[in-house]
Amino acid sequence: MPITTPQELRDHLELAVAVELSTVPPYLYAMYSIEDPSSEAALLIRSVVAEEMLHAALAANLLLAVGGNPDFSSPDLIPRYPSDLPHHRPTLTLNIKPCSQQQIEELFLVIEQPETHAAPPEDDIYTSLGQFYHAIERGLERVAESHDIFANPQTDRQMAKSMYYRPVEFDAEDSGGLLLISDIESADEAIHIIVHQGEGVSDEKWADPAHKELTHYHKFLRIADGTAPIGKVAPAPLNPRSADFPPEVRAIADLFNAAYRYVYITMDGIYQAGSNRDALVGRLYRLMVDVMSPLARYLMTLPVGDKVAGPTFEVYDFGDSDPWDHLTALAAQATEDHPNLRPVAEAVAGL
Repeated sequence: MPITTPQELRDHLELAVAVELSTVPPYLYAMYSIEDPSSEAALLIRSVVAEEMLHAALAANLLLAVGGNPDFSSPDLIPRYPSDLPHHRPTLTLNIKPCSQQQIEELFLVIEQPETHAAPPEDDIYTSLGQFYHAIERGLERVAESHDIFANPQTDRQMAKSMYYRPVEFDAEDSGGLLLISDIESADEAIHIIVHQGEGVSDEKWADPAHKELTHYHKFLRIADGTAPIGKVAPAPLNPRSADFPPEVRAIADLFNAAYRYVYITMDGIYQAGSNRDALVGRLYRLMVDVMSPLARYLMTLPVGDKVAGPTFEVYDFGDSDPWDHLTALAAQATEDHPNLRPVAEAVAGL
């Protein structure tokens, strides 16, 4: 059914945020498992992750612009694995598993499959994310005909400063970045950025006018066809659980999960009116680069049976404690048994 009411529009934008975030852990896990982090394959995946976070931010801005309220504080928004990509048909199960050509071909390329020019927009059951976003685009235009959906675009809550997003290697600035959304034109531009950076349209493989950046689909295709070799991969498990690790390893997995949960808490703060957005965006980047990344790569070196541990991307419960205090205590405790993680503990303390 087409999107016809403001609430249906907001519901679909909430789903768009969830869909974008659900792809991040499978991509990150594959990237972390590649033993050479400077390889083209690893850097291509990193470039996709950076833009998936951008797309989640743009979808959240869209949601705010039409009167919605992105709630990153809810644990319900944090994806679990294995799980199905929401509303995708045929069913597409998301797993976190080490990088392989099979994983790229059977999951990543399917997630980023371009829509054809003849494909109809699909607001609920879709075969490509491009169909889904074009249904949102049509819905925006349809609902705007009968409702003043941009009456209060909540621009004071949007993550829109250009300085908050900088392209990484294999991404191009001209392919698009953050923007303030306050009308149909800016909303359509945001959707255009998401679709063209991600899936692209039909056989179009470039995400930018100057043809410097490939779409996500064609970035993954370079890995799948061996143009960007994966190289040596850590023997990480499929969909690991921290409870299955020995205590000394579980402590590191719990620290990773606490940092991962704190990413969501930080994102929730970013979208609150009156927040110190500059400081919170800085914290978000430090969490992902200085805390999560080294912890994940360290877990990929810790033997558990005939495999290594790997980050588990589980929902961490801080209980009634202050999340930062709790995270800091976990980091300090981890360094007692793993002194080489001291830079991580220092990064946490500096958040």
